[in-house]
Amino acid sequence: MVACPPYLWWGYDPQSIPGIDAQALRAFLDQELVRFGEHGIDAAMTLVAFDGSAESTVVAALAERPWDVVVVGAAIRKTEQLLPLFEQLVNLIHRHAPQAAIAFNTNGGDSVEAAKRRL
Repeated sequence: MVACPPYLWWGYDPQSIPGIDAQALRAFLDQELVRFGEHGIDAAMTLVAFDGSAESTVVAALAERPWDVVVVGAAIRKTEQLLPLFEQLVNLIHRHAPQAAIAFNTNGGDSVEAAKRRL
């Protein structure tokens, strides 16, 4: 693997979305994480739920190591009911990883491209 800056990618926890096949969505998200590796990019994925655990989950992920880019998933950004979570995530990134660029994907399948735009 080529030495590349680390990326952190966040998506909404599929277990938290009623009426969807959480297992299929998780497999799709895991495949996107594999694509990061195929591009020689060191990446990690953290899934968050809109509940009391979101802040501690995000802060722990940000504290793992210095991140160059943090991608916030479209499911968080585009879902009106998740606006408070989206705002919370952006502010936590700003506070706990001020060196990191923030990127936004349009769906779970273009996170690699979103991250690459911010370098």
